[in-house]
Amino acid sequence: MTTTDSAASTNAPKESGPALEAHGVRKTFEAEIAPVRALRGVDLTVERGSFVALMGPSGCGKSTLLNLIAGLEDADEGTILVAGESLSVGSEDDHALIRRRHIGIVFQFFNLLEGMTVQENVALPAIIAGRSRKAAESRARDLLDLLGIGDKASEMPGVLSGGQRQRLAIARALANEPTLLLADEPTGALDSAGGQEVIELMSRLHAAGQTIILVTHDAQDAAAADTVLMMRDGRILGADDAPGNGPVTAIGTF
Repeated sequence: MTTTDSAASTNAPKESGPALEAHGVRKTFEAEIAPVRALRGVDLTVERGSFVALMGPSGCGKSTLLNLIAGLEDADEGTILVAGESLSVGSEDDHALIRRRHIGIVFQFFNLLEGMTVQENVALPAIIAGRSRKAAESRARDLLDLLGIGDKASEMPGVLSGGQRQRLAIARALANEPTLLLADEPTGALDSAGGQEVIELMSRLHAAGQTIILVTHDAQDAAAADTVLMMRDGRILGADDAPGNGPVTAIGTF
């Protein structure tokens, strides 16, 4: 993928094929004492409709991997394709377009726009992506109803409970019908009841066909996934596949 033509071909949208392909992904961060090798060669394929949990101790590289998959950071080496579109070539603007088309992100601390209503928070990504305001607002109302907070549409996010705020964040992440939903410790800021609500919601989304990658340190949360991938020292150590899984493969390069 070194020529303009090959980059353009790689970035042609696909409706079939894996949701995610990562090959030989490495990432190092400069630090005062010594460089930190966050990812040491990761190969990972996630088929559409799968629910994958990434687990491991703090600093193992799981959130860094999620950020690279989201196009929020660039890998030092390797390739990442989301729905067949490459995050290893092109500009930051190109990567932003891929995010809008294919990726929804749910953060631990919600990252909501507190000066906008609940409905406006959900509609905004679709408006930015080019939908009409009317279509974006209709999509937002449908999602809020689906996630059980339709009655809060005209409220401000500050009045919501923690669990409701994370439901709102999930609705916003789904606004553009993403190929891949990425969730980074989505229950970390919630009490046990709120966390369980969020995981049950993700299970329902997965049952409806949504592809999900969940980063978590909580084994109970991870148990909702089809496949649990264990990470340590920037490597994927293996997969613990539950019976009846969808086709998910993961290979750590040592």
